[in-house]
Amino acid sequence: MRFRPDPFIVGIVAAAAIASVFPISGVALDHAHTAVKIAIGVLFFLYGARLSTGEALHGIRRWQLQIAIVATTFVLFPLLGLATMPLLSYALDAPLAAGILLICFLPSTVQSSITMTSIARGNIAGAVVGASLSNLLGVALTPLLVAVFVGNEVAQLSGNAVVTIVAILLLPFILGQLSRRWLSGLMERNGRGLRIFDRAAIIMVVYVAFSEGMSSGAWNRVGIHEIVWVVALCFALLTIVLAATYWGGRALNLRYEDRIALIFCGSQKSLSSGLPMASVLFDRADVALIVLPLMIYHQMQLIASSWFAGRWGRRVAPGEAR
Repeated sequence: MRFRPDPFIVGIVAAAAIASVFPISGVALDHAHTAVKIAIGVLFFLYGARLSTGEALHGIRRWQLQIAIVATTFVLFPLLGLATMPLLSYALDAPLAAGILLICFLPSTVQSSITMTSIARGNIAGAVVGASLSNLLGVALTPLLVAVFVGNEVAQLSGNAVVTIVAILLLPFILGQLSRRWLSGLMERNGRGLRIFDRAAIIMVVYVAFSEGMSSGAWNRVGIHEIVWVVALCFALLTIVLAATYWGGRALNLRYEDRIALIFCGSQKSLSSGLPMASVLFDRADVALIVLPLMIYHQMQLIASSWFAGRWGRRVAPGEAR
C-alpha cells in the first residue's frame, strides 16, 4: 500500500515550523492561551457528543476483545512507560521524558483505528466500540496516570489545576454525552465542518505551544542526541506493542477479525486527545517539548498501520480466520 502523508500531520508540522520562525509572544501569547482553553473545551464537548455510549455498552458482549484493548492501552502501555523511567531520566530532559510517559497514558485513536481495521478487513464494529471505550475511559484515566506517575516537577497538579482539568476536559465531555440525543443528527449532517474545526483547533494548539517554547527558550535545551533517543524510544514502544497485540490475540484465541481490531486499537495513540490534554495538564512553557514525542509516535503509527493494513487487506478474505 502506498503511503500518503496525512494532510492533518502536514498542517501540524507546518504550524510548528511557522511558530519556530514567527512565534507570538507577550500579551498576544496570553490571549492565545485563553483561546486555546476555550477551543479545548469545545473539542471535548464535541468528543462527548460524538461517542455513542449506548453503542459502546452494547458492544461489550465481545468482552474478550474489549478487555484486551483496554488492558493494552491502560495497563501494558503504562507498564512499558514505567519500565523505561530510569532510562528516561538518564537520556532525556524532564519535558521530553514526560512526553514519552504521556504517550503511554493516552487513549487510542478513533478515526484511524477504525479506518485501518476496515482496510485490513477486521472487526469494524469491535474497533468502533474499543476505540470509543478507550476514549471514554481516557478522559479520566489519562489525567490520573499523569498525576500519579509524572509528578509535580513537570505536570501542574495543584488544586487549581484539578479544577481546570475538570472544567476544560471532563465537564464538557460529560455535557456532550448528555446532549448527544439532541445533537447527534445535527453533527452527522455537519460532519465535514466539525472535522475541519477539530483539526484547525488542534493545529492552533500546536502553534501556540511551539510559540511558547520559542519564547521560553525551551528548544535551547534540546540536543540532537535527545531527538535520536526520542525516535528510538517511540520506535521501541510501537514495535513492542504491535508484537504484544499480534501474539496476544493469538494466545487469547480471538477470531482473525478481532485480532486485527486489537492490533490497531491497542497500538495507536490519539494525537487529537493528546495535544489538548497536554496543554491543560502541563506547564505551558514545556508543552512544545512534551508533545514532540507524541507527534513522532503518531507519524510512526500511521506509517506502520498503513503498511500492515494494506498487506493484510490484500491477503485475507472477509471472514477468514488466520
